[in-house]
Amino acid sequence: MEYHVVIPAAGTGKRMGMEKNKLLVYIDEIPVLVHTLKIFEKDNWCKSITLVIHKQDRKEIRDLVEQFQLRKIAAMVEGGSERQQSVYKGLQQLQSECIVLIHDGARPFVKQKYLHQLVEKANHYGGAVLAVPVKDTIKKVRNRIVEETIDRSTLWSIQTPQAFQLHLIMNAHKKAEEDGYIGTDDASLLERFGGKVVVVEGDYENFKITTPEDLIFANAIIQRQKGNE
Repeated sequence: MEYHVVIPAAGTGKRMGMEKNKLLVYIDEIPVLVHTLKIFEKDNWCKSITLVIHKQDRKEIRDLVEQFQLRKIAAMVEGGSERQQSVYKGLQQLQSECIVLIHDGARPFVKQKYLHQLVEKANHYGGAVLAVPVKDTIKKVRNRIVEETIDRSTLWSIQTPQAFQLHLIMNAHKKAEEDGYIGTDDASLLERFGGKVVVVEGDYENFKITTPEDLIFANAIIQRQKGNE
């Protein structure tokens, strides 16, 4: 089977305490974004990568693409004011029906086996998301007063990639744009549109790099991977 991937890469460094795009921060002498792109570069099922970027990052990202010989980059388009708008712009670059994965550029540790499971499920059901069961106790709180303890057996923490049949997610994005609706993720748009979304259980290493502490964990994973080579 095969798929195309859209990667929103117009992140900021605010929660990192940095002025630059957090995806251009280096981990083990390689930018976060490149770590992520190399996953798809190595996957034979991946046929193209569309990057959604900040205008000011275009030259630096283009230079990285050449430096690390990333040959599957089919397009680099400028994003919108919201992630949802950026993803929609990326999806519009795909011209024919396919399975499309939407993946955060700041998740550089997703495993190939999960990509393939997502593609197979999306091909059958229409939509699929990578997720892990919630480990912590979750309480509903209002004004610092606990109102309810939620049954965590029904709760999953949603990750990316999220996989879809292209026409379904395009229609869902178009409807959301017409209605002025901003969802919490791409799958929520398809759910709102009446589509079916199934869960593929992933692992906890597929976290999103957001804070300086996350860089410590990311470095630890990379060093462990090196030790297993």
